[in-house]
Amino acid sequence: MDTKITLTKALDMLKKKECSSTELVQSFINHATAKRHLNCFITETFENALSEAAEADKRIASGSFLPLDGVPIANKDLYCTKGVQTTAGSRILKNFIPPYESTVSGNLKKAGAISLGKLNMDEFAMGSANLNSAYGPVINPWRPTSDSKKDLVPGGSSGGSAASVAAGLCLGATASDTGGSIRQPAAFCGVTGIKPTYGLCSRWGMVAFASSLDQAGPMAHTVSDCAYLLQYMAGYDEKDATSLNVKIPDYAANLKPEAKGLRVGVPKEYLQGLNEEGQALLQKGIDWLRAAGAEIVDISLKMTSAALPTYYIIAPAEASANLARYDGIRYGARVDGATLDELYQNTRHDGFGAEVKRRIMIGTYVLSAGYYDAYYTRAQKVKKLISHDFDNAFEKVDVILTPTTPGAAFGLHDKNDDPVAMYLNDIYTVTVNLAELPGISVPVGLSGEGLPLGLQLIGPKLSEQRLFNVGLMLEQAAQFPHFNAV
Repeated sequence: MDTKITLTKALDMLKKKECSSTELVQSFINHATAKRHLNCFITETFENALSEAAEADKRIASGSFLPLDGVPIANKDLYCTKGVQTTAGSRILKNFIPPYESTVSGNLKKAGAISLGKLNMDEFAMGSANLNSAYGPVINPWRPTSDSKKDLVPGGSSGGSAASVAAGLCLGATASDTGGSIRQPAAFCGVTGIKPTYGLCSRWGMVAFASSLDQAGPMAHTVSDCAYLLQYMAGYDEKDATSLNVKIPDYAANLKPEAKGLRVGVPKEYLQGLNEEGQALLQKGIDWLRAAGAEIVDISLKMTSAALPTYYIIAPAEASANLARYDGIRYGARVDGATLDELYQNTRHDGFGAEVKRRIMIGTYVLSAGYYDAYYTRAQKVKKLISHDFDNAFEKVDVILTPTTPGAAFGLHDKNDDPVAMYLNDIYTVTVNLAELPGISVPVGLSGEGLPLGLQLIGPKLSEQRLFNVGLMLEQAAQFPHFNAV
């Protein structure tokens, strides 16, 4: 059976009994097995997936069809999954088997979705290229036209999620976004990814990186697929103090390609330094929206230049606090020492990778006595100014259009010796997390090397339906070749 189908199409086929869930799941297992060289999975749960597919087939036969019944997905390996290893891409959590299920993965399971396993990621979600995993890098299934053998990064930290969808290893994937880790890899791999409003999806059972910025979200081939997934990922959770107690719209039922009458803002700060290819892509998006009846409005987000340094103070500070719990005593790996201090030192030295250590050190420094006010307190003030920037913009416009990334995916070894160059990959995405807003990346074109490029739509809080509708309009105008990498 062909894996070049969307989640929406697969649901339709299952409902019409044109295929069984077992046949569908087996096809994706076969394809994932053939594509193991992409290193998308840390843990495969194929046998369990087939068992769940058999149960789904029984429900479908009896007419008790669940909303996502029988469709194969996969989970980023920072979602705790009961009875299945959860590593967050780190050696320090190797062989950690959670006795509980995260709310997001549990919600999808209740809706009938079947997990094929746990997806590779940058360690503790710290990275922009998926080069920081203790289990090796993920390979982007796309290749440049000038060198069909060159391995490219899939983006990060949700590189395993993006690459697995792009390569046709699953129909959709859970991901997380702290500074762009859904939208940036989605753009690099030619898939759609949405970072919802902060608090729309529960963080309970997610391994934490930076608690005030982390947000769960889906990746899939199309806007419609993401709408279906977010519908069942989102929802109030009393176990998460930051969870929003709001009604979740039926995103898929209300989906329509719409931009007529909307005011679309284009921030001038996002055009500064943008290469010709990026400018041409953005202009295409503007032309499509204008042709659909939208009004294009020039706006300014003057705090944009402060976003990246602000993020790299707040995120490492919170990471330093969150990762203090990994001490080799309560859970996770342990490397013994002659003293308690030596045990801590040995465990954290061997358990954490270089990027995680770097961010812990930065975070500990900015939180230390004498530097807290100079760095962390000031960064929190700038974070508020960034939010005010967006508040002022949304008084004039309904949605904001920007590039998702500065360019297309780059080679596996092109930038890995320069952490600052890596951090700059998130320059167009971090503002959204700092302002707690929703943002979606939609693939809309190919670079001169034949690689995916995406456009980002940003909306006010809880405007996911609007983003889906405008995103669908862009998707239909672009006619992106979603299955070229499968």
